[in-house]
Amino acid sequence: MKPKISIVIPVFNVEPYIRKCLDSVTCQTYDNLEILLVNDGSADKCGKICDEYASLDSRIRVFHKENGGLSSALNVGLSNFTGDYVGFVDSDDWIEAVMFETLLGGICGVDIAVCSYFKEKDCGTEIINNKKSITDAPIPTEDMLLYPLMRDDYMGFCGYVWNKLYSAKIIKKNQLRFDETIKYAMDILFYETLVSKEKCVGRYIDKPLYHYVQREGAITKSKSFDVKTDILTVYKQVEELLPPNHKYWARGFYCYHAAVICTLAIEKSDMDMCAKMQDEIRTHINDYKLTNIDSPEKIAWIESIAGLQRSDPKK
Repeated sequence: MKPKISIVIPVFNVEPYIRKCLDSVTCQTYDNLEILLVNDGSADKCGKICDEYASLDSRIRVFHKENGGLSSALNVGLSNFTGDYVGFVDSDDWIEAVMFETLLGGICGVDIAVCSYFKEKDCGTEIINNKKSITDAPIPTEDMLLYPLMRDDYMGFCGYVWNKLYSAKIIKKNQLRFDETIKYAMDILFYETLVSKEKCVGRYIDKPLYHYVQREGAITKSKSFDVKTDILTVYKQVEELLPPNHKYWARGFYCYHAAVICTLAIEKSDMDMCAKMQDEIRTHINDYKLTNIDSPEKIAWIESIAGLQRSDPKK
C-alpha cells in the first residue's frame, strides 16, 4: 500500500488566499493524502470554505476551534494525523503540484526531506537558492542542525516547517508539539528540537516547490514587542540543543534579532527597550561577528545599533 502523507494546514482569517492554497494541495500528483484543516477561530468565511472543500474531497478533515494562536492550531493537527509522513502548509501560501511526490521520493532512508522555495512579494517572485551546494546524499545530524542557522550559505534550506516532509514515527515517538506560549519563530524551535532529540538525518532536494507569500498582516510583519521578543526566547532554547562547539550560531541569531528589536524601539521612541536590546547586542556581538566573518557591512551595521561606532542606527 502507498504510504499516506498527512498535511496539516492551520487556518486563520486568510479568506483571500485559502482557495488557492487548498486547490494546490488537493491537486497534488501524489494522491494518498490526509489533509487536516484547523480553523483557529477565523472571523471571516474561512471556516465555511474549509467545510465546503471537505464536502467535495473525502481526504479533508476539518477541525473548528476557538482562536488560540498558530501553535495551538498546529498542535491540533499533530494530535489527530494518521499518516506515515507529515507535512505543513500555511493557508496563505501554495505549493507546486509535484511537491509531496518529490519529497516522498527524497525521504527514503532518512527522517526529513527538505526542498527549496519561492518567495512571493508584491514586486514579484524570487527563487530562494543556497549559495553553497548540498548533495543529494543523506545529511548528517550536525549539518541538519546547523544549515538553518547558516542562512547566508543555505537560505534554501531554512528553518521553516513548511518546506519539509517528516517521518511520522519520529514525531509520535517524541510526542513533539509546538510551544503554545510562543507566537513567533516556533517553527525553528520545533525543527531543531526534533532533529536534536531523534538525531535525524535528512536529504535536500534542490528544487523550489513551495510558494511562501509575504503579506501585510502576517505575524512576521508584526511590530509588537511581545511578538518580536519571542524569538529571543526561541534562540536561547535553540542554543541548548546545539553541540557545545556550535552554540555560537544560535547566539549570533539572538544578537541579530536583538538588533531588529532595537531598531523597532528607536522607531517607536522607546528608549528603555532600545537600551535593553543594546545591552543584549553587546553581550553577544562577538558571536554575531563570528557568524558574519565575511560580511563586514553587517558587522558595521550591528555595531552602529549597539552604539559601538558613530553611524545611523536606522541603516
